[in-house]
Amino acid sequence: MRREQEFIDSLYARVDVLRGDAESSVTDALAQGDKPMQARLERDILVAERSGLLAALNAVDGSLCFGRIDLTSGASHHIGRIGLRADDTERTPILIDWRAEVARPFYLATGHTPMGLSRRRHISTDGRRVTALHDEFLDVDDAIRTGYEAPSGDDVLLAALNSARTGRMADIVQTIQAEQDEIIRAPHRGILVVEGGPGTGKTAVALHRAAYLLYEHRELLAKRAVLIVGPNPAFLGYIGEVLPSLGETGVLLATVGELFPGVKATATDTPEAAAVKGRAEMADVLAAVVRDRQALPDPVIAIEHDREILMLDDGLVGVARERTRAAKLPHNAAREYFEGHILNTLTELYAERVGTDPYDGSNLLDASDITQIRDDIAENPEVWSAIDQLWPVLTPQRLVADFLAEPEGYVSAADAAAIRRPVTRAWTVADVPLLDEAAELLGEDDRVARARAERERERQVSYAQGVLEVSYASRTYEFEDKDDEDSEVLSAHDIIDAERFAERHEEDDHRSAAERAAADRTWAFGHIIVDEAQELSPMAWRLLMRRSPTRSMTLVGDPVQTAEAAGVGSWSKILQPYVEDRWEHTRLGVNYRTPAEIMDLAAAVVRAEHPDFEPPSSVRSTGVRPWIRATDDLPGAVAKAVDELTPAEGRLAVIAPRALHRRLAAHLEGVTADAEPDLTHTVVLLDPRQAKGLEFDSVLVVEPGHYGTSDLYVALTRATQRLGVLHTGPLPRGLAE
Repeated sequence: MRREQEFIDSLYARVDVLRGDAESSVTDALAQGDKPMQARLERDILVAERSGLLAALNAVDGSLCFGRIDLTSGASHHIGRIGLRADDTERTPILIDWRAEVARPFYLATGHTPMGLSRRRHISTDGRRVTALHDEFLDVDDAIRTGYEAPSGDDVLLAALNSARTGRMADIVQTIQAEQDEIIRAPHRGILVVEGGPGTGKTAVALHRAAYLLYEHRELLAKRAVLIVGPNPAFLGYIGEVLPSLGETGVLLATVGELFPGVKATATDTPEAAAVKGRAEMADVLAAVVRDRQALPDPVIAIEHDREILMLDDGLVGVARERTRAAKLPHNAAREYFEGHILNTLTELYAERVGTDPYDGSNLLDASDITQIRDDIAENPEVWSAIDQLWPVLTPQRLVADFLAEPEGYVSAADAAAIRRPVTRAWTVADVPLLDEAAELLGEDDRVARARAERERERQVSYAQGVLEVSYASRTYEFEDKDDEDSEVLSAHDIIDAERFAERHEEDDHRSAAERAAADRTWAFGHIIVDEAQELSPMAWRLLMRRSPTRSMTLVGDPVQTAEAAGVGSWSKILQPYVEDRWEHTRLGVNYRTPAEIMDLAAAVVRAEHPDFEPPSSVRSTGVRPWIRATDDLPGAVAKAVDELTPAEGRLAVIAPRALHRRLAAHLEGVTADAEPDLTHTVVLLDPRQAKGLEFDSVLVVEPGHYGTSDLYVALTRATQRLGVLHTGPLPRGLAE
């Protein structure tokens, strides 16, 4: 214990030095104030790098080192959340990053396959203080007893599983099991599907895989970023501390409802509306909506130009429309072509009127006359009013809002009734994939942006030219009285022109890749991890696949837990349209979270509908059986059960139908019926969808008869210790039996 404490002290001394150096570098750089552009660029890069290092050092403080491996060769390595090197000429490693290959035996070595280890030591700490050691000897013949051996090699794992919950997911870096390690370190290519029932650690595995990929492919993924998609904001808050605790702070966490920049989904759809909006057919529906915005005159549009009336009928506009569509460009990008066709058509009409010889019918106008006529027509406001009517510039928000306000004619009457909503209503999660699809169909008419950029470039070049002229004037004044030899000294204007000078002073974007990706709808991520992947709709998958053109993804979920009406729930149905059968599938079969007593009850609910269902096997039993009680006074019974189940340390979740939340919250002290609950509170009130992916020491499930099988299965498997069920109505079959 003393030796390990001395080592831990030396590690933190090194961390403190690195932190101090980083803080000083940032402070000194920011204190430089106004500097030339190149100096500011170097300063910004330094600040970004040192700030990232500071964030990583601060995130692992208090849990830096957790293990040690002793090799049969006599060497030993300490294993930690990040790697550290000594401040010597050799840069000697003093702490090995858990993701390094040399650390892998810490997770995989067994007595049967020791992988060159004689001993594996788990080091428990409280802050910077060593609190416990646990030794496992893998070379029994050479074992030197230390007094820290335990009869079971799973003691550290079981201690972690039985520890009180905090409302935030903890990393499992100290207790990664062999089957989990294989997935975490799987090759970085293609799509990997990780399937697992409740409590198998699939979310933790996915997060640790993100950290591993960032370590193994730093150069690539630091530029392209990693996206982690979760089912709801509460879940993202729950997992938000895992990657920072592993030294990774540059990952973008988001729900599907946050993946369209400038839009945040705050409203809620009915299950029927979400199901309709999530269908793959909605892509064709929106394409039809866009085509209908490319209108024809009804019956004609009359344009007055220079005392002549030019008539645009559906025949002339129809030709222009079809020629524009033939370019196969998005709607807004194609408008430039449509404008050209309409201007040419009007020019021909006008030229025929004013330039035709009345005697022989020939046209008396030459090419320059035609060009002038076209330029004049292009200045006519009535022309642009007509073009706006026939081929308007559209935004995704306006297109989708208008469609949802009047969906008749595009979907069935029943579907139209389900999705119809006012134009001014807030966006829902199911709307975001529609917005993204609309953005793809519309594209952007970037002529204004290009013109603005060109004007800004011309301004910069003009400014640079002025600087060079001042430099030249100063040099002329300085050397006008000197001989020719001295006047050969080179100045800025001798070696660079204004355009190159302006380019050197362009501002670079120093935001992190994750920050830039969050603001860019077209960003292509280096890797995407999707949790609860079975719940996403076909339209949501279209959105995500656009974000991953290389199809580098890790999908995590459990088809048995599919609850969303729009959820696909089948890996092959999700992936076949994009990669056919070119994806890998693996399954986690061990339940670490849910005790056997609770898992048996939850499995009975699923078996009532699916007799062949096999749940993951639980690694532990608490000896505490879940209870089920009927009541006539639901609020009172819930309040009493909360007092009974609330742990001395840890967290309790009351999982109840959303319609009961306000009524129940009124009888529970300090509990609120919030859409985004604070999971760090001792008692929280959730519905089954909010509880997905979360875990609590104790759980009280209220009115199980109101849930579908998937929702009830999720609700029953959130507890790590104790489970209670309260009901006023009939029980579902699995519970009744």
